[in-house]
Parts: sequence; structure tokens; C-alpha cells
Amino acid sequence: MCRSIKTLRPPFTEGVTEEDVRAAALQYVRKISGFRAPAAHNAEAFDRAVEEITRASAVLLESLEIRGARS
Repeated sequence: MCRSIKTLRPPFTEGVTEEDVRAAALQYVRKISGFRAPAAHNAEAFDRAVEEITRASAVLLESLEIRGARS
């Protein structure tokens, strides 16, 4: 599922931006909803899901401890 979503944590990716995290969240929501762009009556729920997944993903990435990572 979502094979095009890339790993966003070091050492796989350096310099991840909020936009990178949001793009991954958008891909995920598109995949599970089956909509590339939702109809107007679903847009609010779709956008809310993207924002919630973006926030949760950012928290996850900030919380991970990468063993062997150099500071």
C-alpha cells in the first residue's frame, strides 16, 4: 500500500520539511479514501484527515530515536 510514499526519517532522508510530511499524508488519504480529489461534500473530511495525519506523522518523526545517529 502507498508504495510511492518515501521514508521520511534519517538516515533515509535528511532535511524533511513540513511540506514533505503533508505530501505523504495526502498520498495516504488519497489511497485509503479512493479519491484523488474528493467531491465538494467530502472535501472537509478529506482535508481534515490530511491535516490530522500530517500532525501525527510530525509527532512520530520528532519522537523517534535513531540509534547510531550522529548529533
